[in-house]
Amino acid sequence: MGRNYAAHARELGNDVPERPLLFLKPPSSVIGAGEAIVLPPDSQRVEHEGEIGVVIGRRARRVTEAEALDYVAGFAPLNDVTARDLQRTDGQWTRAKGFDTFCPLGAVVPKEGLDWTAIEVVCRVNGEVRQRGRASEMVFGIPYLVSYISRIMTLEPGDVIATGTPEGVGPLAPNDIVEVELVGLGRISNPVIAPGG
Repeated sequence: MGRNYAAHARELGNDVPERPLLFLKPPSSVIGAGEAIVLPPDSQRVEHEGEIGVVIGRRARRVTEAEALDYVAGFAPLNDVTARDLQRTDGQWTRAKGFDTFCPLGAVVPKEGLDWTAIEVVCRVNGEVRQRGRASEMVFGIPYLVSYISRIMTLEPGDVIATGTPEGVGPLAPNDIVEVELVGLGRISNPVIAPGG
């Protein structure tokens, strides 16, 4: 999901979309905790995007907003790493967001007992807070997103919805350590390396 926090849309000079702005990241972009984000030679500006990942628990097809959370298994910290220069030049986002290692994904926290609107995401680079946002600040809330996407494509168990990033995105450089935390729920930390590093 792109531009789902109004302040982030503004920081990049974009309008807030009238409907959810969707893109796909390939499974080959997913890495786990401690694995390296590899900066591709194709890009001169790779940025972090800390996000709340929504993990689908059972097949969802044309579900209503009211029942959407019944199809969610839980939430996970996610980094929607983006080659910003390629995103701007390509016009569509597959290359910019699809490189191998461009989707660090943390452990799933079960949804039971959680109020999704209270989930807070924080992104740090080398210990410095770069981003902070709450799910309640999203333009399109999590139940709406699950319902909306399920009316376009069937969501399968294990699918992950990256729900958009709050303001404060910024560049990553070799030897950085980038961490995305769902406050009180879990975090993922990854080193950043140059190609062939």
